[in-house]
Amino acid sequence: MSGRARLALTAAAATLMASCALLPLVSPVTWLFQAAFLLAVQTGVGAAARRVPLARSLTVAAQALATLLMLTVVFARSHAIAGLIPGPDTFRYLGDLLQQGSDDVSRYAIPAPLTPGIRLMVIGGVLVVGLVVDTLAVTFRSAAPAGLPLLALYSVAAGLSDGPTDWLWFLVAAAGYLMLLLAEGRDRLSQWGRVFGGAARTPGGQESGAVAPVRTGRRIGFAVLGVALFVPFAMPSIQGGLLDGAGTGVGVGNGNGGTISAVNPLVSLRDSLNVDEDRQVLSVRTSNDDVSDLYLRIVSLDDFDGTTWKPAQRHITNVPGTFPTPAGLGADVRRTTVKSTIAAADWYAQDWLPMPYPPSGVKVAGTWRYEPVGMTLVGDHGQNTRGETYQVTSLDVQPTAEQLAAAPEPSAAMKKEYTQVPSSLPSVVAQTAKEVTAGSTNHYEEAVKLQDYFAVTGGFQYDTQVEVGRGEGAIANFLKQKRGFCVHFSFAMAAMARTLGIPARVAVGFAPGTPQADGTVSVGLKDAHAWPELYFEGVGWTRFEPTPTRGTTPSYTVSQTPGSSLPDETLPSKGTSAAPSASASQSESCTPQLRRQDACASPSAAAAVPSGDGGPPWWQLALWALGGLAVLAVPLSPMLYRQRARARRLGAHDRTPQGVAAHTLAVWLELTDTAWDFGILPDESQTPRNAAARIVRLGRLDPATAASVHRVADAVEQVLYAPRPRPAAGLADDVRRVTAAFNGTVGVPARLRALFAPRSSVRAVWAASAARSRLRDRLAAARPTLRKPSEQEG
Repeated sequence: MSGRARLALTAAAATLMASCALLPLVSPVTWLFQAAFLLAVQTGVGAAARRVPLARSLTVAAQALATLLMLTVVFARSHAIAGLIPGPDTFRYLGDLLQQGSDDVSRYAIPAPLTPGIRLMVIGGVLVVGLVVDTLAVTFRSAAPAGLPLLALYSVAAGLSDGPTDWLWFLVAAAGYLMLLLAEGRDRLSQWGRVFGGAARTPGGQESGAVAPVRTGRRIGFAVLGVALFVPFAMPSIQGGLLDGAGTGVGVGNGNGGTISAVNPLVSLRDSLNVDEDRQVLSVRTSNDDVSDLYLRIVSLDDFDGTTWKPAQRHITNVPGTFPTPAGLGADVRRTTVKSTIAAADWYAQDWLPMPYPPSGVKVAGTWRYEPVGMTLVGDHGQNTRGETYQVTSLDVQPTAEQLAAAPEPSAAMKKEYTQVPSSLPSVVAQTAKEVTAGSTNHYEEAVKLQDYFAVTGGFQYDTQVEVGRGEGAIANFLKQKRGFCVHFSFAMAAMARTLGIPARVAVGFAPGTPQADGTVSVGLKDAHAWPELYFEGVGWTRFEPTPTRGTTPSYTVSQTPGSSLPDETLPSKGTSAAPSASASQSESCTPQLRRQDACASPSAAAAVPSGDGGPPWWQLALWALGGLAVLAVPLSPMLYRQRARARRLGAHDRTPQGVAAHTLAVWLELTDTAWDFGILPDESQTPRNAAARIVRLGRLDPATAASVHRVADAVEQVLYAPRPRPAAGLADDVRRVTAAFNGTVGVPARLRALFAPRSSVRAVWAASAARSRLRDRLAAARPTLRKPSEQEG
């Protein structure tokens, strides 16, 4: 290998070693392997161009062109001409992807998820630095200035990271730069022989010029590395939103009091809901048996300017040993004390402490401050939640509908602060609120009607792809379009409640997570949520849930909810007729359970018409018929099995709790098998919620169909995890809607395969294999054991 080729490989290795400083910033680290491969291709193009040889400018141009083509193939292949040649659409797409990556960097905490935008920024940045290093050190034979781009790469990474192993990446980057300097010195000697630049004494008193470039390179290297040690201290640290990193825009006090304020967290919340990988944020272990109401509140947004909701500036104090009683909570309202231990992920570093509301005490390490109005904790002097484990004692307030309905008017001060709406708020907001709550006799009935309008009766659809919306007409536009996610629903309900004279604010935090086998609850990024809190005198700030398919409906609103879709077990199922049936009824001794298992007796054989004497014997006709059925049944058996399984799973069921639970699980199995038939393999390791999200994503289902999938998943989680599961009606219709959506989105070949050769029909083979194993085990157990007489010594 020539000295120039060796130098090129060393330059690529130095770039890659300096890139290792980016490893703590992004997870997973698979991008490094892709960057290494692309960097090797870039280096190979440069080596080939220099071997031709091409002019220096043409060599750099060839490498730049190769880099652009590689980025096009990896990131924008579908937007390129013939999948390779970049065009105007390619550059527009790459520009949008870079902008997305820039936004992601500002929103996510370290380590940030490897979104497409961040991946382009990281890999593209490594390739650009690699091109500059190769140009300086190899093409123009000047390795010392090549340390500047390496220094920039390391300094950016070191300035953003504050991990305990940053010194390791510094040593790796330093070693790479020194290797480059030494390789460049040897290449010079191989080309020119003696280099005049410094004398080194030999044993004979002579001076060796071979040592001069090495000594010079070391001096330059140590100087540059010394600069690198101090540059990171001047770099700002990365900030994030309220739901991700370190609370952008949060200004804490000086440690002795002061005020706090925060920016709008809505963009971060929307991005958390749309992440591809639902990373765990918090792990919660609670003393409450029912975790369906375990909302973790971060901060309350109580300042409404007509455009958006945001936290108001509040004074902060020292964290009290025992928190005061929440504002407005009367002594006659039932409450229980709940103790929770919460562990934050080591990457989740933000200033606000997620807690159940209302908290009555917190044990947490570090420097934290208490905001009395919102009953929240905020970090002081850079304190955040990264890797923290803390204990929260909170109250599970359980008001009744009667107590809420009988609540007196709030105080004048409360109404003045929490019922204000700007004059710029479109009139349609207040008008819609009056129409929805018409006929109500108190604020509680108005609140329940508002909740049901958004969640049940108003025709709204949950869609996280909708923009948050800005401007004074954002709420009015949401009421017109009727599509949005938790931000839209909570904002609209809180604003409409204020127009009715009900004190209202918006809480931001996490909805109940997913129960785990070890008794903990896993809270992920996709559990990020916003919900309205309405104030009732004698009860205090009370949670409502207007967002469909998200969170849980408060128990104190269910009994008063009009238009409930839950079936009445005493009434016949929908579609049944009161007229007498034309067919003979089965025996009264045949229970519904036996009917579903086809174990009921068939009509008497005496009713069959006997065959005549002419023609072939009856047994021969029967054999012919059986043979014909077998010929047809063999190729159609997968389809027949699936149709039978679908009918059994989606059919009638007992109205008992056990029957409802069994039916819910059967419907979920049918949903996953349907997705399997259309090419979405089941993943048994995922929770129902994550499995539903995966089906929606891979199946590209529309929001209405996605809501059906999530309804079935929510019902399954109720059966699996809730102490007292709430029955859900219409699950079979939800599965049929999903099946119809799959049929409408795939091509004819995929539809035919799903019908005649469904993948999930392999369950029949599995069932037969399991039955054969059980039979073999029974036979082995029933076989007499023959004992061999033991040998005895004579």
